[in-house]
Amino acid sequence: MRKLVLVASLFLLVLGSCKTVQKDIQFTTLVQTSQSWNGIQLPSYPTYEPEVTIVKVIIPGKSKLAWHKHPNINAGVLLKGELTVISENQDTLRLKVGDPIVELVDTWHYGINEKNKAAEIVVFYAGTKGVPLSVKKD
Repeated sequence: MRKLVLVASLFLLVLGSCKTVQKDIQFTTLVQTSQSWNGIQLPSYPTYEPEVTIVKVIIPGKSKLAWHKHPNINAGVLLKGELTVISENQDTLRLKVGDPIVELVDTWHYGINEKNKAAEIVVFYAGTKGVPLSVKKD
């Protein structure tokens, strides 16, 4: 505990000594929700040891991801290209650059890039240590 207090104090001291002027900083909420993209309520967070993971996924042009599902809550932002996500119930979400997605949890789905250029998405997982980020369908 002492070490944590010391580190926090040092951080505040360094932060306070910075003379950087912050101008024109903008914050834009892309999405704030308790539902996945198809309107289903997200599950409660488990009480196990948390693990946050951030992954950049590049999906080549004219390619399709395998059917899969995510055991934990995750969300992402499409940085490049276009991407279509389709659930097992045929719910469909079409993403373009800058669009956020709050992924389906424990629901089979896949993504497809129908364009020639690669699609790039950064995904943030609010997971549980030891639980996989996704599970492929057999």
